[in-house]
Amino acid sequence: MAQESSGGHRAINNSSADYNTNAPIITTGGNVGGYTVQPKTLLSAISEIQQFYVIESKGQEIPGEFLTIEGMIGFFKVGSSSGFSEGMFVFMLFPVFKFYLTPFVLNTDDFILKLLINAIPFMSIIINGMICSYVSRFYIGNLTRKAINALFMGRSLVLMIKSLFIYIIYYFIAHLSTPDRVWSIAHHFGANAEVIYAHYMNILPHILPTATKCSVYVLIAAVVPYGSVYLLDVYRTMRIKRNQMRIMGKS
Repeated sequence: MAQESSGGHRAINNSSADYNTNAPIITTGGNVGGYTVQPKTLLSAISEIQQFYVIESKGQEIPGEFLTIEGMIGFFKVGSSSGFSEGMFVFMLFPVFKFYLTPFVLNTDDFILKLLINAIPFMSIIINGMICSYVSRFYIGNLTRKAINALFMGRSLVLMIKSLFIYIIYYFIAHLSTPDRVWSIAHHFGANAEVIYAHYMNILPHILPTATKCSVYVLIAAVVPYGSVYLLDVYRTMRIKRNQMRIMGKS
């Protein structure tokens, strides 16, 4: 009798009452023995990984080849799309908050409020980074590991490229902003030309250090999920070895 799971997989069992953890996995799609579902968003990809985890945590071994190349590319695309949108969010909002809203509009001496305001451009990276770190608890078994690796690799690769891109853009802006060039642009603003020129020249020394911090933050966001997966996996492996040594010592 066939028992169908919510993820579109079917386990062949000998009876409806007994769950056979060694039963083969069969997809309900047209491709038997391979993963065909293509996640569209980060949350849908994590939901698929959770379903893989449920199967493998029951002790049922699934060959790594069950996640086909097409399936891995699907997870990679979701990860890279997430990293791209997060990086664009930072790239567009960061200069607005750092060089306009924080010093001129939302100027405050409250450290907590200032910290929260400066964190707004990084909010999408922070939230998705926490979600990806949560996925590290599912890092077991062949199938789950391959899916998580593909997802995180796509996200991390794009975020690292975006980190370098942000630094390069602000590096050229800082080094091309000579007084003559700045004034040649500012004088087009008429009566506000001198004010704009003075404000820009005031923030000019802070552009490159700020861009460096922003690039480092984005780079950290790219590395943290992978780091959490690696550390949790090392901890889990050490705990298993320690338990095995205890059992051998008692015997």
